[in-house]
Amino acid sequence: MKTIELTFILNQREVTVSVAPNRRLLDVLREELHLTGTKEGCGIGECGACTVLLNGRPVNSCLILAGQAQGSEITTIEGVETEDGDLHPLQEAFLEEGAVQCGFCTPGMILSALSLLRKNPGPSEDEIKEAISGNLCRCTGYKQIVEAIQAAAVKLQKI
Repeated sequence: MKTIELTFILNQREVTVSVAPNRRLLDVLREELHLTGTKEGCGIGECGACTVLLNGRPVNSCLILAGQAQGSEITTIEGVETEDGDLHPLQEAFLEEGAVQCGFCTPGMILSALSLLRKNPGPSEDEIKEAISGNLCRCTGYKQIVEAIQAAAVKLQKI
């Protein structure tokens, strides 16, 4: 099969990759670029485990063809850390508030929350719930996740 060459910004670094035109962004991230923090849950855009930020917006990477990433900026969970390589305050809050259990949904949850907090540094509980509504969690019941996002919002406002 013929391949296409894609160039985009991935976690603040330019990358170029040759892939089959029918490859999903999820597969390219995991299999070609070895960024396995992005998970495949359902493969049909229902669970949010594969959430990445595409030009700052949360998207289900299982529904995006790799070619749609051409010239875009993509952030995966591997790109969320601080410039010093430390955990982002949002990641810290997830740990501190017990918002991580099995961890399968966590990368997608964090990226959805990060997108929200970048647009709205002081979201209400309802705004948080709306922002993560595309991300399913089977373990925590969401209470700790919402509390972690609220705690991160407070931390980020102090920075």
